[in-house]
Amino acid sequence: MKASDNRLAGHVKSHVENGIAVIEFFHPSHNSLPGRLLAELREAITAAGKNPEVAVIVLQSGGERTFCAGASFEELISIEDEDSGRRFFMGFAGVINACRKCPRLIIGRVQGKAVGGGVGIASAVDYCIATQNAAVKLSELVVGIGPFVVGPAVQRKIGAAAFAQLSINASQFQSAQWAKEKGLYYEVHETLEAVDQAVMALATNLVNSNPEAQRLLKANLWEGTGHWDELLEERAAISGRLVLSEYTKKTLARFAQQQ
Repeated sequence: MKASDNRLAGHVKSHVENGIAVIEFFHPSHNSLPGRLLAELREAITAAGKNPEVAVIVLQSGGERTFCAGASFEELISIEDEDSGRRFFMGFAGVINACRKCPRLIIGRVQGKAVGGGVGIASAVDYCIATQNAAVKLSELVVGIGPFVVGPAVQRKIGAAAFAQLSINASQFQSAQWAKEKGLYYEVHETLEAVDQAVMALATNLVNSNPEAQRLLKANLWEGTGHWDELLEERAAISGRLVLSEYTKKTLARFAQQQ
């Protein structure tokens, strides 16, 4: 596939079995997410939340190495005006808000590294289970953007101090164990097989639990976030402006030459 066609690659697919909806996203560039896949992922989460046959959702990515490398680099360098920049970053905002509003509990399966928007997605699920290889990094400041859109979700999970550490030390990965200690991951297992077993065991238990109690618990867990539609749109506008800055354009161009 030509590089110019790369944003057309990948998929979002879902299936429901025994009350468990498994939603998977995949992109050949380390599961980075172009706007098309972000929109499809948002729609899949929303649809699963409305499906009466679904009791719980598992959110995962394809492959065995990287959970999500964040924003599509190809789309970042192609942004030419503030409106298109805002619309691109609203893709991640849409996924986070879809997770927040979904009445079903969402289990995240994180098999590898999470970078930038990938950390945001891991933060937006309700219970995250990861492998020991699932290091995390908020790399946005390196290119001059900042983790503004994912920030509310990440900070809600790990607290202001840990969020500041990830945001400021933007070139440094933190280990999966660090992420567990800070509250991003609730379980860390040595192998992907062990992760899958833990995910399915929890999902099965939730299928057999009171759905109304789960719905009320979900609402309670996300209490105080009702303003996030507006907040994340404001943050997307900030990122959309910054991606057009001279610093960021030069940095993105330099990174593109290295690829």
